[in-house]
Amino acid sequence: MVGLLSLDDVDHLLTETAIRTPAVRLARDGEVLAESRYTRSGASLAGRPLTGLVDTRRLLREFDDGATVVLQGLHRYWPPLRDLVAELELELGHTCQANAYLTPPGSQGFAVHSDTHDVFVFQTHGHKQWEVHTGGRAEEVLLEPGVAMYLPTGTPHAARAQDTVSLHVTLGIDQLTWRQVAERSVVDLLDEVPDTHVPAGWLDRPDRLATGLRDHLDRVADGVRRLDAEQIARQRAELFLTTRGTRMAGGLRDVIAVRDLSDSTRLVRRPGHPCVLVDTDTETHTGLRVLLGDRHLDVPARLRPALEVVRDRSALTPGDLAGHLDPESRLVLCRRLVREGLLRVEG
Repeated sequence: MVGLLSLDDVDHLLTETAIRTPAVRLARDGEVLAESRYTRSGASLAGRPLTGLVDTRRLLREFDDGATVVLQGLHRYWPPLRDLVAELELELGHTCQANAYLTPPGSQGFAVHSDTHDVFVFQTHGHKQWEVHTGGRAEEVLLEPGVAMYLPTGTPHAARAQDTVSLHVTLGIDQLTWRQVAERSVVDLLDEVPDTHVPAGWLDRPDRLATGLRDHLDRVADGVRRLDAEQIARQRAELFLTTRGTRMAGGLRDVIAVRDLSDSTRLVRRPGHPCVLVDTDTETHTGLRVLLGDRHLDVPARLRPALEVVRDRSALTPGDLAGHLDPESRLVLCRRLVREGLLRVEG
């Protein structure tokens, strides 16, 4: 866990990368500081203004004065946490995010509060004393590097750095709930209920409202009974497995190297990328959809045996597909999978 984000890594992000808000925010003693206190104006790129650019000196001055530096959305731009979050999302089936909190000695960024999602916390530098409220009472928990803590949704908490600078990372789990799935399943049925006025005079004759309402509810209920739970589940899974963020580290080198692909070229699966095979025509069995995380590919069903080899292995060569495809076809497939980001060329 310590190797996922070190103090030197944060130093690099804050002082060498031209980081901008909202990727950074500052807080002190429960107050979120105005961006104007640690950003600068007047910067431009190719003649266009850059807003929210962090002024390193001003930010460090605020930090030295007790402000906690929050790095938001690290799963979008810091490779170790990006890969961890991608793997975690596939394991859990829930959207995840990563933030980090750099707090000066003896300081506290936020007052007691609770989050609307589950949180895993792990310390990577220094120590932090946590006040965690469970069962109507507060407990003290000291986190140090190598120690992690789980906070269920709605758990009140606050934290204060001890005698050294503290750096901890939070992994937020935005859970998909049964209620959300049910609501999204019936929303189209509710859209079929006319958005017209109820009859005038229903206050004196509530039966007028009841009669019409009964008809609409009966139609909705009939529609609910006709819903296919298995189809809805497949659609939800396909949506999740095609809308993740694109992650193609080294993709430029791969696009160059794939031109010289041969049967002996070693290819490896990118971490956190699914390879889920779904039949798109269950009657004719002629179509196959490959879910890749951030997109899908539609290919002929005859490629299934070869793609099952790709799916089940962490590394392979095009030659490993010889039992399923001819030489040219297996090279074409592997080139496509490299360009789409599922595989990368090793070396």
